[in-house]
Amino acid sequence: MMAILGFIKDAGVVGWTIILTGVASMALVIERIKVLYFAYGLNIDEFTNKIHTLVLAKKNEEAIVVCAQLEKKPLARAFKLILEKSDRDDETIFQAQDIAMAEAVPLYTKRLHYLSMLANVATLLGLLGTIHGLILSFKAVSFADPAQKQILLTQGISLSMNNTALGLSVAIPVMLAFSILHGRQQKIMEQLAASTVRVTDWLNNRGYQAFHADTIYARGEHMPNKKVGAPPVPPKKAM
Repeated sequence: MMAILGFIKDAGVVGWTIILTGVASMALVIERIKVLYFAYGLNIDEFTNKIHTLVLAKKNEEAIVVCAQLEKKPLARAFKLILEKSDRDDETIFQAQDIAMAEAVPLYTKRLHYLSMLANVATLLGLLGTIHGLILSFKAVSFADPAQKQILLTQGISLSMNNTALGLSVAIPVMLAFSILHGRQQKIMEQLAASTVRVTDWLNNRGYQAFHADTIYARGEHMPNKKVGAPPVPPKKAM
């Protein structure tokens, strides 16, 4: 532990700045893991099949209740928003799907892009510390007394290498975490898009058709069924 603290201390102010960048990155990684793997996690296939069964049985109200019980989950919230428009026309249902996606997507993508930025910042800070150390080394060679030249040159090179190592030590794990979390985010968003399309298709093919038929019948706009009788007798020709 003392060796690590000594290593950071030798890196100087830039080294401590890199460490602060690493701490911020770690906090963000933990928050995104909690969100993408736990808080928003859901057995999508099981949940979708449950909603599908209720929609096929024309129990849309029960499906809405099921979604409301899991409203903290973006997928359940999106389903609920779409199902609430199940008694409307096709265009309204499609608009509800678009609104549901627009509300759900930012919940998955929020703050994740900062990880790649912090990784780049850590790398650049390491480069800045390296240049700073090299500048000190060159000054030592140019202006220092011969007795102090070797010591100052060694200190400048040590400062350069420590900052380079610290910058890469922070940037590499952060970039790996970003790649893993980004892959998880993309997978969830693809499943979300596919699931919302499916529930919209169910409602358009079944729920709205049944509602539309009932509405037309209630308005008396339907055509009565014609009775099938004997074929008409053709008129007799005049003699």
